[in-house]
Amino acid sequence: MAVRDRRSCSHFGFGIKPRQHLSAFQEIRQLYLPVQPAVSSIGTAVTYQEFLPHESLRDYIYCYWQLRTKEKLSEQFTYRVVADGCVDIFFELDNPLENFVMGFCRKYTEFPLANEFNYIGIRFLPTMFPRMFGVNASELSNRFESLSLVAPETAAFIAGQLDSSCGMTDVTGKLDTHLLGILMRTTQEHDNRLYEAISIILRQSGVPDAVNGFDTGISPRQLQRLFNYYIGDTPKTFSRVVRFQHILRAKPSTQSLRKNKLFFDHGYYDQAHFIKEFKNFYGVTPSTAFGR
Repeated sequence: MAVRDRRSCSHFGFGIKPRQHLSAFQEIRQLYLPVQPAVSSIGTAVTYQEFLPHESLRDYIYCYWQLRTKEKLSEQFTYRVVADGCVDIFFELDNPLENFVMGFCRKYTEFPLANEFNYIGIRFLPTMFPRMFGVNASELSNRFESLSLVAPETAAFIAGQLDSSCGMTDVTGKLDTHLLGILMRTTQEHDNRLYEAISIILRQSGVPDAVNGFDTGISPRQLQRLFNYYIGDTPKTFSRVVRFQHILRAKPSTQSLRKNKLFFDHGYYDQAHFIKEFKNFYGVTPSTAFGR
């Protein structure tokens, strides 16, 4: 559940003007809604929530998120992060000195956690972490790294300003202020050809023809360099993740997948191809993810 934030820019003293129309750069927010699976294996003892950032950050940050225990668990908890095309900052609110950044991943990742935890995260929309922090996304792909080695200013802010005494309203408010400050120092120029290519992929839900039909005035080699730097992988791999995410958001039943042959419509060769790729990105088969 997203908690909507109605605070205005003037609340923070930043004079960022509201947008008048959507460019391909701004369209990412409208076209891409990355999904992480709900926590259900432990009942109500573990909760996951998403919170909207300040309005002026929403072209850059999809959400803040919180994964926490409501009571002490009887055993260690394993959390599965599915491929979503995004870069995330994350930290344990009880131990903010240790904070991390996780790059674009071409498969699911499992994190073994303790039996009590309160993790906070910042999910950046595709390309936006490199834009704000000047980091080559490919250097973070398929792994996580100490944030102090990548964005030391933000790592120090988290370590010094956030702790277990903060509620989520305090956490999101402080993160808003810090990240708005970084945004104000960020160069606003961007390569429209990159964002036109991303827009094509998102509008076509990542089907293979989206990659094959690029006509954005840039050579395939140049485009691949831009994708590697700003996304963390190739246009083809990003498209595969977008296609997977589109199916995940649709929440089809196993019966409808079999009946409607959704995998054909999304460019999979056959059902076996679809199941194999879904399991790579999610960690379980579609029948397990959506229910039999």
